[in-house]
Amino acid sequence: MLIVPEKEIAGLISEAAAFEAVEAVFAAMARGEAVNFPVVREAIGHAEALYGFKSGFDRAGLVLGVKAGGYWPGNMAKGLTNHQSTVFLFDPDTGQASAMVGGNLLTALRTAAAAAVSIKHLARKDAKVLGMLGAGHQSAFQMRAAVRAGNFERVVGWNLHPEMLGRLADTAAELGLPFQAVSLEGLGAEADVIITITSSFAPSLMADMVRPGTHLACMGTDTKGKQEVEAALLAKARVFCDERAQSISIGEAQHAVAAGLIAAGDITEFGAVVAGLAPGRQSDAEITLFDGTGVALQDLAVAARAVALAVERGQVVAVSV
Repeated sequence: MLIVPEKEIAGLISEAAAFEAVEAVFAAMARGEAVNFPVVREAIGHAEALYGFKSGFDRAGLVLGVKAGGYWPGNMAKGLTNHQSTVFLFDPDTGQASAMVGGNLLTALRTAAAAAVSIKHLARKDAKVLGMLGAGHQSAFQMRAAVRAGNFERVVGWNLHPEMLGRLADTAAELGLPFQAVSLEGLGAEADVIITITSSFAPSLMADMVRPGTHLACMGTDTKGKQEVEAALLAKARVFCDERAQSISIGEAQHAVAAGLIAAGDITEFGAVVAGLAPGRQSDAEITLFDGTGVALQDLAVAARAVALAVERGQVVAVSV
């Protein structure tokens, strides 16, 4: 079995490579060439942690595997990333374990890439202002990927704990863009694209705060009960998702569907847009919302690419199992 440690990932997978892998996976899912299996995600009753498994199989690329891990909210105080995960790949012909790959940075990159792909395909072409709701560790990855995908001229942001907004300001400066801290109302009034990236269980962004023509990518921690935006906002928007079953069970759409504001059938699986099988944005006045729950195939795609590059560069450890 091949092992690609976490410490090697940064030198192997770029933001551009993650974007390409995730965009390709969206299209493969829509064409029926790849499938995600049901997610297991539970609170373990210790350290306030959420733990679970995401798995799937890409028939076209012959990539089979599972990501195990979750969210430990106390890790930052210990000098660790809150999200901890490992990807295991298997030989689809024999079932033998073929690789173990550090999944922390891969998860951050593929999550940001998914939002960026949604911006490419769903945001207005004249979108100039990027709005960030949330300033945790993942927010920097989200901003960098979004700026690669769009043509933004400035960034505005809000966070429940204002003292954390320095991360957004520093990342915007790194990207050569001005940053302004705003109220939630200001965020909705000014931003053309809004990325929500929190672990909230109560909505922050309300339906009446979001103006026509906005694109939203709701990318925060997904589990039963999570909620970043008001359910009524989904009723005002055209809603897209990475996978419908996850969207209505652990994603942002769970509350709108449960309240009868939208039906599961009203949600378009975003891969169909990428593959040219369904329309994306249909007018400049339309609100579009991408409910990104994170699917196994995205993790497996970037992990498989990391393994291939590690083998090519001699940065892989081989062990007998």
